[in-house]
Amino acid sequence: MKPNTRYVKSGQVNIAYQVFGSGAVDLVYIPGWISNIDCMWACPELVSFLQELGKIARVILFDKRGTGLSDRISTFPTLEERMDDIRAVMDAVGSKKAVLFGHSEGGSVSALFAATYPERTISLVSFGIFAKRVYSHDYPWAPTNQERQKVYDMIENNWGSGDMNLEALAPSKANDKKFMDWLASYFRSGASPGAAMMLTKLNTQIDIVDILGSINVPTLILQRTNDIDVKIEEGQFIAERISGAKFVELEGDDHLFWVGNTETVLQEMKMFILNVKPKPVSEKKLYTFMVGHISTPINKDSELHKLIRECVARYGGNVVIYTKNTFTLTFQGPSTAVYCSTELMEIVKSTNSQISIGIDIKECSIIDCICEETEDFVTLVTKQSVPNQIIVTQMVKNLLIGVRINFMPHETIFKTESGNSVLLFEVFNNTPIDTNRINENKYPQQDSLLQKVIQNINHHLSNDYYGVTMLCTEVGVSERQLQRKLKASTNMSPNQLISSIRLNRAKELIIGQQNTIAEIAFQTGFSSPSYFSKRFKKQFAISPSELVS
Repeated sequence: MKPNTRYVKSGQVNIAYQVFGSGAVDLVYIPGWISNIDCMWACPELVSFLQELGKIARVILFDKRGTGLSDRISTFPTLEERMDDIRAVMDAVGSKKAVLFGHSEGGSVSALFAATYPERTISLVSFGIFAKRVYSHDYPWAPTNQERQKVYDMIENNWGSGDMNLEALAPSKANDKKFMDWLASYFRSGASPGAAMMLTKLNTQIDIVDILGSINVPTLILQRTNDIDVKIEEGQFIAERISGAKFVELEGDDHLFWVGNTETVLQEMKMFILNVKPKPVSEKKLYTFMVGHISTPINKDSELHKLIRECVARYGGNVVIYTKNTFTLTFQGPSTAVYCSTELMEIVKSTNSQISIGIDIKECSIIDCICEETEDFVTLVTKQSVPNQIIVTQMVKNLLIGVRINFMPHETIFKTESGNSVLLFEVFNNTPIDTNRINENKYPQQDSLLQKVIQNINHHLSNDYYGVTMLCTEVGVSERQLQRKLKASTNMSPNQLISSIRLNRAKELIIGQQNTIAEIAFQTGFSSPSYFSKRFKKQFAISPSELVS
């Protein structure tokens, strides 16, 4: 019998959830790519699996923001927002601590949650998870950009139809028409084509490799030998980097845990959940911390000191150390730290002072949040960084999924206490496009509407759903009025201006050589890298790959 569906607010987003089962322990299921908690109960195989779990646990189901019965969203969700959704659902049902069961992409946020909130995690169970979703020399099992492009093309052209190659997710059910029809319907009801594309792009950016060593809860990694969606080597790679993790290789080639040898899967899960001995409350957890160094000493009674404190409080930061020139803050995640840093930068600059900011992530003591490496990072920021500059470590950059922030490699390499080298990146956020670079015409500087339009386009640069309608709404003019004014000042239509700003920004990023061409295409609002390349060549008479060369 299907449980009642309820809603809880996570920030401003409504998250749908269900609770069932009679077990003594709580288990939160974090689904993969797309879900719909109502439609789950129309699949006998999945119902049977869930009901078996319900015999040993109180099972908590929810649809991630942007999917299923939860609110749709217009931008990529950040990892902190997705962790907030888990916490909101747990709070709604009175769950202080739970087993996290993450499937496929849901395993990535489950792993980060376990490292960030060990006090709320009994243990971590995963099935068919990955640490990265784009090929690299140190993670060669992930799809290449060309393989990811095939997924984007499939979503764009065949979403929810029989041409989705769903048989690859469940080969053992390939000839079961009823099951395959349900699976196609399940995906359609879980996300629209646009939402599915957004979530797929989000998955492409996932990289949790650096945080695996900070997971200190009992962990079970389940992976099928011939799963073509997530390779067996990926599960082995993850298990090797989590202290004490148990890795179980299962026969079969299904990516879905509720088909194939489900009895074996259930047996492994039950044995682990019921017999694992929870570790004592962890003495360490993953922290995002920010170091700020101001050029001139600040009196604690000053207006600037008050403004800094208010800004930090708005973003949920905690002050660990505060001197006249330097402060160290902690945050629950990297995106809030980066958003806070950009606002702090503007606050300090408005008082004609200068500030240097650095952001890193480290596993530190819960008691004092400080370790030797954080002290080294403080020294780096105070002595080697440039005023009015924000630098982040590579780990921070990798976890800034869904954040509209741009990076360029920093000339300094951070040496840790253990002797490891860490790449640094400089943040530049919503950098205005020089209007003179859009075309050869000189735009009147007094044209405040044009400046407002350009700023709005820059703000939505990575949103491929952004267009003239949204632009007109946000700048408060009619489409006809905007068309007339832009034609007079730029000799471009609104669509041409949006495209030109995007392409010029993409050119800057390619020259900076900080990301792949596919990643830059997505960052600048193009859902198809191949289409991006065509538009780029038409604009600049050179292809992106030729520009790289």
